[in-house]
Amino acid sequence: MKPVLKAAALLLAVAVVVAGVVLVYMRNAGLSAREQPGPIETAVARTVRDVVISRGARDLRNPMERTPQVIADGRAHFADHCAACHGNDGTGKTEMGQGMWPKAPDMRLEATQELSDGELFWIIENGIRFTGMPGWSTGTPEGETASWHLVHFIRHLPDISEAELAEMEALNPKPPAEIRQQMEEERFLRGDDVTPAEPAPPTHAH
Repeated sequence: MKPVLKAAALLLAVAVVVAGVVLVYMRNAGLSAREQPGPIETAVARTVRDVVISRGARDLRNPMERTPQVIADGRAHFADHCAACHGNDGTGKTEMGQGMWPKAPDMRLEATQELSDGELFWIIENGIRFTGMPGWSTGTPEGETASWHLVHFIRHLPDISEAELAEMEALNPKPPAEIRQQMEEERFLRGDDVTPAEPAPPTHAH
């Protein structure tokens, strides 16, 4: 058998074995998004993530100086755009974050913090396929600046304070029912819902 045919046959055999292993794993693990990803899936997902992020993006440096104002801007942006899945504290312990596959990571931990600034920026801008992470790029300089601010805030997550978390709660998007209740309370306080009193009957002089 020619070397080329041998190589093709070997690759085919390897592909069949890998497909068989994946099939057996999926049959045993199931497709439920409620389970915790196993070590194999976690390792594969992180390997794929590292492969798809270009070397050029990995080596990018954050052009924004880390200042209290930049952290504050990133915190406000995170509370409005990211906290629904990642939680204000970055733990991912939210209903939406825990319902994803893979689940939203605890961004305070090494798996996230060991990524370079460029890698974090690339993920924010482009998202990651087959996960719940969307790409937030607007294609504008302002959008890129906001993403770099988020990178600084993500670095700050392990040290976030209770006061910051309380501030973020006020900035979190509210569900429609809560918005309606708040609007009704505001109308009541303004007196908009007060029914006008009936006019008093005329009195007759004697």
